[in-house]
Amino acid sequence: MPIEFYNPPSAILASGSKLGVEIGGSKSILSMDARHNLYSEGVIFSELSWGAFYQEEGLEDQIDTFETKEFDSIREDPEALAKKIVESIYNIINNNRLLYGIADFEVDGFLNQNTIIPGLKLDYAIINKLLDAHKKTRDEDLFPNLLSDAKGAHRIKIEFQGTKKRNLHLIGSKLEDLADILRMAKGFATGIVCTSRGAANLYIMCDNIVFKEEEYPDLYTDEENLAIIEMGIQRELLFPISWFRIDLGIRSLETLELWDKIKENPKLNKAMKYYEKYITSLVYKKFQVMASTEKIGTDVEEDFYTMSPAERRKALRDMAEAIRKLTDEYKK
Repeated sequence: MPIEFYNPPSAILASGSKLGVEIGGSKSILSMDARHNLYSEGVIFSELSWGAFYQEEGLEDQIDTFETKEFDSIREDPEALAKKIVESIYNIINNNRLLYGIADFEVDGFLNQNTIIPGLKLDYAIINKLLDAHKKTRDEDLFPNLLSDAKGAHRIKIEFQGTKKRNLHLIGSKLEDLADILRMAKGFATGIVCTSRGAANLYIMCDNIVFKEEEYPDLYTDEENLAIIEMGIQRELLFPISWFRIDLGIRSLETLELWDKIKENPKLNKAMKYYEKYITSLVYKKFQVMASTEKIGTDVEEDFYTMSPAERRKALRDMAEAIRKLTDEYKK
């Protein structure tokens, strides 16, 4: 099922032609609303250049010159990075969204024999097929369409594909359901962005995402999805655009290169505490409704909010387990 991606980074829409190709990358903070739509909250890094091909016969796929079209980066500036995260967190709370994670999109026209996304390894044969398919994408201008709504907001339609696509397209119809899933999420998913019928399809090739505190990530390669991608390319149904990596949940911030330098920032810590309280209240609301349905006492809210963050996390785990057991008993 497609979702909307608002204000997507340039790299996911990078285009090309017989004359050249856009090359670059981006790293952004993403949020998600109750309808599963994604929003780019803050740009950490963005670079896009135009690589013009040689015009001589036999060199048509080799880059002759580069011209920088876009550059914006705070990934090496601790103060600016902390400020951007703080602004993003408050904006997420004020708009009733959730911090979805950190997204990297890298576009190299598949001219590089090595994948440029950390955590993703592919055989050269597959990369060569992607290179040939990207050439067709450029030659026939098959890149996704950027849409605009009445308020001028830019968006594209995206859809996650793969055996474990539910690790990125989360299951839940309410914000509190999604908050409960994301609060414990850790790990990342990598793959390629392909265009099909004007939409961007994110095909997951590898992931190690887990949703329980006691679980440890184990990298999984989606061989079935790799076969689907190859088949789609051969049948000219899928056309590759770029690489992607998505680190999921609040813990995605820990993957930032400067995290150790900014994690003690007072304003950042204050924002993180506000966000934790915001998420906790959403999850508590979910369990309170469930408890009411199961006729479990619900007069503990005042005590709950006097607990420490660690005590609240444990209480939520205990509540979830108790409700699960009672539900199982009720079904017998």
